[in-house]
Amino acid sequence: MIAETVCSAVSAAGLGIAAVTAYRKRFLAAARIAAYSLVPLGLVMTGVVDWLADTAFSPTAWAGFGVLGLSWVLFATTRTVERRRGGTRKERKAARAEARPEAVAPAASAPSLGQGSRPAARPAPASRGEDDFSDIEAILKKHGI
Repeated sequence: MIAETVCSAVSAAGLGIAAVTAYRKRFLAAARIAAYSLVPLGLVMTGVVDWLADTAFSPTAWAGFGVLGLSWVLFATTRTVERRRGGTRKERKAARAEARPEAVAPAASAPSLGQGSRPAARPAPASRGEDDFSDIEAILKKHGI
């Protein structure tokens, strides 16, 4: 009963503010204020306010919210653990089976690694004393020092 009275008073005050705003030639703002002020009245008329009041003072409803919260925590925990492990049991079995490929072909006597390209040989350093300072000079020149 009190909730309906408060919602009606809030709606009436909002509509009054919307009327003053419209009088000041700010019609868009007045329409927006009127829309917001009609929401509490609509909630009272549809019965949502009664339902919320009944729910707020019902221990059974709060126990139900507790059960829903517990189920959500369990669901989130199991999803987190499942992601860390890498999926379902079937997915883990399939991944383990694929992770053990044989390095050697069944009929081969040596690993079947192809002949890779050899890296180019490094040029031999000229003289030790000059080479050290030339690198430093190149870095300083690069930075404009």
